[in-house]
Amino acid sequence: EGGLIKVSPEVADALSCGAPLVALESTIISHGMPYPQNFETAKEIEAIVRNKGAVPATIAILDGIPRIGLSTDELEKLAKLGTEVRKTARRDIAFVVATGGDGATTVSATMFFASMVGISVFVTGGTGGVHRHGEQTMDISSDLTELGRTPVAVVSAGAKSILDIPRTLEYLETQGVCVAGYRTNEFPAFFTETSGCKVPCRVDSAEGAARLIEANMKLRLGSGILIAVPIPKEHSASGNFIESAIQRALAEAKEKNITGSAETPFLLSKVNELTGGASLAANIALV
Repeated sequence: EGGLIKVSPEVADALSCGAPLVALESTIISHGMPYPQNFETAKEIEAIVRNKGAVPATIAILDGIPRIGLSTDELEKLAKLGTEVRKTARRDIAFVVATGGDGATTVSATMFFASMVGISVFVTGGTGGVHRHGEQTMDISSDLTELGRTPVAVVSAGAKSILDIPRTLEYLETQGVCVAGYRTNEFPAFFTETSGCKVPCRVDSAEGAARLIEANMKLRLGSGILIAVPIPKEHSASGNFIESAIQRALAEAKEKNITGSAETPFLLSKVNELTGGASLAANIALV
């Protein structure tokens, strides 16, 4: 890309010899959890990818240069800077690059850079969605439009139930995104495997998922795929505990008439308060 971006030697090698790669986002490191858990989690995810025979490519913008693949030191820098790093979605990319800033990429920005270098699989914790009352506020995550325009398969635990999941799925359908449940007929809601919403298609094996991705690429559909993997059984108890806290927070927001852009921050802090450290532990387990 003419010196615009910097690909790590390990990722460049994998790309040139056709080895499997998995893109990873960096917002989960900077904004998703505190230091040092974020650093430990980032290293652990990379190790899991390597142990399965693939090459991890964590994506971020450092000193205005989009980076595909980070060293351990660079991961630690991001982890320590934390929320001082700008949370970078597609709309923020040009500004962070133009001003030589540091940016942690969200799902949309990570997909954009993965696609740019030819990485077709990306794993994350949860994806964004349509916020509650989104039909009034128009608060819709750019992750959803990115999935409609960028041919990357995103593997995630679904969308958190603080979002409007039925509208999120409607919006993905409008965007032409294939949403597949992994060994489930129901779209998972991050902390819980049940959302009450059916998935339009289901895959039951890694091979089935690979065939789906291959068909999407060969047909040049140009859109992404969302593969939703439900919370593992061994974490469902803590997941249900957090889910009930989310439901309590939603009821309280309604009672106190907290709506619009004030609602999501209220819900997040309320859930944190109700669950203590459990939601952090479950967040780490889900990724």
